[in-house]
Amino acid sequence: MAGGLFETVPGLANALIRTPGLTNSAIGVNDNPGEDDSANWTCFLETFDSPRWAPRRFLYAPKMLSAILASQASLVLCHGLWTHHNWVVLQWAKKTGRPYMVVPHGMLDVVDLRKSRLKKWLARRFYVDPLVHGAACVRAISDSEAKSIRAFGTSRPICRLANGVNLPETGPCEKPAWRLALPQEAKVLFYIGRINPKKGLPTLIEAWAESKKQEPSLTRDWHLVIAGWDQNGHEEALKSQAQALDLSNCVHFVGPLFDSAKHSAFRASDAFVLPSTSEGLPTVVLEAWAYNLPVLMTPECNLPEGFASQAAVRIETGPLAIARGLRTLFHMRDQHRTEMGDKGRALVERDFSWPSIARNMVPVFNWMMGLGEKPASVVTD
Repeated sequence: MAGGLFETVPGLANALIRTPGLTNSAIGVNDNPGEDDSANWTCFLETFDSPRWAPRRFLYAPKMLSAILASQASLVLCHGLWTHHNWVVLQWAKKTGRPYMVVPHGMLDVVDLRKSRLKKWLARRFYVDPLVHGAACVRAISDSEAKSIRAFGTSRPICRLANGVNLPETGPCEKPAWRLALPQEAKVLFYIGRINPKKGLPTLIEAWAESKKQEPSLTRDWHLVIAGWDQNGHEEALKSQAQALDLSNCVHFVGPLFDSAKHSAFRASDAFVLPSTSEGLPTVVLEAWAYNLPVLMTPECNLPEGFASQAAVRIETGPLAIARGLRTLFHMRDQHRTEMGDKGRALVERDFSWPSIARNMVPVFNWMMGLGEKPASVVTD
């Protein structure tokens, strides 16, 4: 499962199975043959391999339709677009007459629609448009995505419910090796995610250099730690940029981090940053708040709740604007940062934990099946 779907889809599925009155299962394509991701799921999971001759990106699974028909599902959540499972859900709906929800996960954003235009034109013509326009409901994880769904041309009801995160375990954990290599008194501004140009990391590094030039005493105790998986050699370009700006001693690249390594990295950090120029709803910001970290982020992260609850410092996408945000963070007293992080944790517990999201999904499911009134999270205009 690509990108954020790897965490968000099982996160919701696992929360729903713990919700009284619901049973659920997951059906999908094994897009990484040889890798077993079943430990991420507590609900029943059935996966299928694509034939070797099938285009890998289409994720064709000829046995999937019979499996979903055999499941006797009352309704289906269709996560993501542009692959064979969309056609499967469309056929299931035609054969059973039962409702389904489409969850685009940002794949109807105008930036995404511009990629692979011929492939998407064909997919829209044969199954994506009928799927979206026939859905009982389309789920948007942010107001921005709701606008993208309407811009796609559908008038179907939209359910506005965000993604969530699991709250981390409390208690001490082992410090990561990279943290032990820093001075004991050092403070860490942490980034984790794809190392991709749209994440704004070149601008962040430029802003760090600007902050160092403007107020060198402030930046002396702070280190920027960048974790994640490289895309198209972007990490090497960032390393060269940091070296050219004489930042190699305070900007560190620690590679991909997962599971316990990711947990200990959040625990070893003092704040989190996401200077992205485009997001759906970044789960990583919710994770940072769940670890009681104050956050620096752009409005493009589509989490205005963070600014409203004073859990985040607003930064824009330009280097001077980010530099101002960095200096705001660096000027904060420890108590102020702690209070800010606690507000983020409270926000996640209330609105963005998976149990909370699952509870809010139940009235939507009931309404889709004609068993209840339309909930406030569903809009029809």
